[in-house]
Amino acid sequence: MIVAMQEGADEALIQQVIEHLVKMGFEVHRSTGARMTVLGAVGSGIEIDIRNLELLPGVQEVHRISSPYKLAGRSFRPEGTVVRLANGIGIGGNEIIVMAGPCSVESREQLFTTAEAVAKSGAKVLRGGAFKPRSSPYSFQGHGEDALKLLREAGEKFNLLVISEVMEISQIPPMLPYVDILQVGARNMQNFNLLRELGKVRKPVLLKRGIAATLEELLLSAEYIMAGGNYDVILCERGIRTFETYTRNTMDISAIPIIHKLSHLPMTADPSHGTGRRDKVSPMARASVAAGADALLIEVHCNPDKALSDGAQSLFPEQFAKLMDELRIIAPAVGRKIV
Repeated sequence: MIVAMQEGADEALIQQVIEHLVKMGFEVHRSTGARMTVLGAVGSGIEIDIRNLELLPGVQEVHRISSPYKLAGRSFRPEGTVVRLANGIGIGGNEIIVMAGPCSVESREQLFTTAEAVAKSGAKVLRGGAFKPRSSPYSFQGHGEDALKLLREAGEKFNLLVISEVMEISQIPPMLPYVDILQVGARNMQNFNLLRELGKVRKPVLLKRGIAATLEELLLSAEYIMAGGNYDVILCERGIRTFETYTRNTMDISAIPIIHKLSHLPMTADPSHGTGRRDKVSPMARASVAAGADALLIEVHCNPDKALSDGAQSLFPEQFAKLMDELRIIAPAVGRKIV
């Protein structure tokens, strides 16, 4: 249920309504916009007459929400959410944020060479895997905390924020000092215990769509994080599994405008995993920007032919530079910008 307060309602009135909802058995989540405060009241099996709530001082209107995702739904924040990062950059605003780097941190030289290249081309966030979930137990699994230290060092040297994937609850504490965004991969989209713990963290979380997940399931996974009090959630389309085998996954670009209609959360596109083919990454990145993506997550490697993971979908630095120039032309056509 959504309770929209009147424009200009003071803090005392807002607190009275919150206390009233809590006494009724609801868990209340507050969203304060530029013009009004919206209260999201979550509770199952509670029967109420919304007319009684609308008579409370300071209340403008009350709406029942039929969708199962209450906090991730657009009605909770109709104006949309801008997730603010550590240096003031916002994902979900007018600027499209590009996150780029290698699939996994292999060595200091590999990471620093790639980080310097993506920073020079205009990326704002350095991506890199420290803990790598791999289909085969014999594949490279990442360098763990040593890789996190290298990511932080490279980020500070080249003025980049850091995003890396968290795979299990025990990895959260050691990752917090090193990363600015915690990434939840497709395999863990419905790892609800992990999502609950991330709800307790006050750091942005990028949540990737599962390989066979519906958009409603993606939003419900976001709901787990938000229900814990962490509203800084960034959604990501990274391709889904279909009967097509030419590409690694089928990049569902239609998910971008659909999510924007259903949810206030910003939407990222990952054309690297979405296609699995280097020659298809740039076209799908361009299409994602045209479709309204708030951010892009792109794999770049200084020598992808010798990469320990996902080299076939990683761009060469010069290809990434060319793509960024192309995106700077496309973005203004849809009312956005890339600095």
